[in-house]
Amino acid sequence: MRTGTEGTAESDNVLPSGATWRVHGGGEPVTLVTHGLGATDGEARIPASGVPGTRVVLTLPGHGAAVDPPDPEYWDYGRVAADVLRVADLVGADRAVGVSLGAGALTRIAAEHPRRFRRLALLLPAAIDQPRNPAVSEVFDRLLAGVRAAATDEGTTLREMVREGLPAGAAVGRYVEQRTANLLRLGTALERLPEQAPLADRAALENVNCPVLVVGATADPLHDSEVAKQLAATLPRGRLELFDSAAPMMTERTALRRLLGEFLAAD
Repeated sequence: MRTGTEGTAESDNVLPSGATWRVHGGGEPVTLVTHGLGATDGEARIPASGVPGTRVVLTLPGHGAAVDPPDPEYWDYGRVAADVLRVADLVGADRAVGVSLGAGALTRIAAEHPRRFRRLALLLPAAIDQPRNPAVSEVFDRLLAGVRAAATDEGTTLREMVREGLPAGAAVGRYVEQRTANLLRLGTALERLPEQAPLADRAALENVNCPVLVVGATADPLHDSEVAKQLAATLPRGRLELFDSAAPMMTERTALRRLLGEFLAAD
């Protein structure tokens, strides 16, 4: 297992795309965690908290300290999935957690390599074999407009959109600034990804024989809970958990950590 040094990002922990990863903890099992589009560093680490063994947190290009992808065509489920699989192979991960875009990448990997992982957790999946619905795409359009407006308003419009999307009373620290900074680098991704789906046909998931936990949210404007329901129903060993929340990563953090920890600790 090649995982580098605990809690550090070594110079060789970088892929040609700019994706990088950090290792936390030690021992078995080894779980790879992949975040959603625009996630802050703290947000990306939430699913790794409480997970037993070694946790490898992947940072996609254009996020945090990771460089922007050299190729603007990078933002494609197939290319993101290739990076996720590459890191999983490098670190010897037999379990994986993906949030939103990360969940889409793992869905793609599961369809193409149905026996690659022993357990998967897919949080807030956004699409299966159809692009996001019009209501969700409209939210992406607004975010993209905010990114483009930053040329004249220094990100004020986008910053307000991020702030408006937070649950009332959430203690978020520098979250608004950090997420806004990420989104300002991700205009191409915001434009391309809503028109895509991880799979051409969800029937490809019928050969996935590992347990898969699918977590949805009933009020999340970017992640239709119907997608989570359909994904869990399609997977032979899918298990659905729904949170009555617009942002369970913030409002249901303790329950989510417990759920993931128990699921990923099982044999």
